[in-house]
Amino acid sequence: MPTTAQEIYTEVVRNLSLTERLRLANLILNDLVEKNVSVIDRSDTWTEDDRTDITSFSLQYAAMLFPESQD
Repeated sequence: MPTTAQEIYTEVVRNLSLTERLRLANLILNDLVEKNVSVIDRSDTWTEDDRTDITSFSLQYAAMLFPESQD
């Protein structure tokens, strides 16, 4: 039985459909909000890593939507 978050993701979550993965993410986030978990950084400051992550995700998403350049 998986015991770490990475093991659970690899063995269970990755095999779920996109709909079920989004439903699971929603359940987890709602649970954290309801419990007012203090490990959530509520600051308005974005770190360099945050900006790099969002840029990387945005570029990957754009590449998925527009797989070929339309010059």
